[in-house]
Amino acid sequence: MESGCALRKKDASAALPEIARDRLPRWRGFNLLEKFNHESNRPFLESDFDIVAEWGFNFVRLPMSYLCWTNPDPAKWLEMREPALKEIDKAIEYGRSYGVHVNLNLHRAPGYCVNPPAEPLDLWTNPQALDAACHHWAVFAERYRGIPSRRLSFDLLNEPAKIDEETYGRVVRRMLEAIREKDPTRLIIADGLDWGNTPVPSLSDLGVGQSTRGYRPMAVSHYKASWVANSERYQPAWPLQNEEERWDRERLRREQIDPWLELRARGVGVHVGEWGAFRHTPHPVVLAWMKDQLELWAEVGWGWALWNLRGSFGVLDSERADVQYETWRKHQLDRKMLELLTEVV
Repeated sequence: MESGCALRKKDASAALPEIARDRLPRWRGFNLLEKFNHESNRPFLESDFDIVAEWGFNFVRLPMSYLCWTNPDPAKWLEMREPALKEIDKAIEYGRSYGVHVNLNLHRAPGYCVNPPAEPLDLWTNPQALDAACHHWAVFAERYRGIPSRRLSFDLLNEPAKIDEETYGRVVRRMLEAIREKDPTRLIIADGLDWGNTPVPSLSDLGVGQSTRGYRPMAVSHYKASWVANSERYQPAWPLQNEEERWDRERLRREQIDPWLELRARGVGVHVGEWGAFRHTPHPVVLAWMKDQLELWAEVGWGWALWNLRGSFGVLDSERADVQYETWRKHQLDRKMLELLTEVV
């Protein structure tokens, strides 16, 4: 592999699709978790971008915690640490070098995160928290102004949950104002409600895309996940049938795709920002379920980002007990999963 200095002189971004008003590109790629939480705050890896591009993918989503670049004390939320921001700069530059679109996402924003612990202030009700979240987006907008949207997009807030549409819309509009004051042309995406599973028609006039999820049914995707209640209750299968529910390909279409098609008619692009199955789900079940998901999304022209590239949901180093891994670039590669991801185009 070439040196980092040489790679920064390359520009493979010309191959990235242009952004059309009536839809998002059919990006395909992975979530990279180096700044997913501040306890494991690390620089993004150039090698990940190299791998993504070599495999023929063109998208990475960076779910990030604001605590990676600021202080947990709300009184200091407007102070941002330059070294951490420079690590995000490098990720965007790696995207340019390798022809990979970079999507920045606030997984933990001032005042809200879908994961514990709870924030000290509440984004939905506290003006200080909302002002701080808008400030962070404004800083990114100004910092990256001039980078074309075919290379860089913003995903405002990860998986708003248990909040009404009116409140969510108010917060989204404030964030949009903060971004567009600094960079009027930036491509922006808003997650759906209910952990990303429900479209938000009231945002359709704002010129933003929307991001959905591909985790249902959770009995398949989160089997034995410690952070999900009763995740070991049923042995997963696909199609799934247990005492509580039945899921198959047609139910995925009916519940996870059809409700979003109205947005497309309104000129709103849709993308699957996260999906995948935890490492304890039997591998044949995972692959059968993933195949149905991928084929359904291909039918409607949606792109996707697997959670994750490296790790317990991913193609590399997932530590599944029932996979015969291939040693590849010092990683353990799930070749069957990779082949599935690349064959459904």
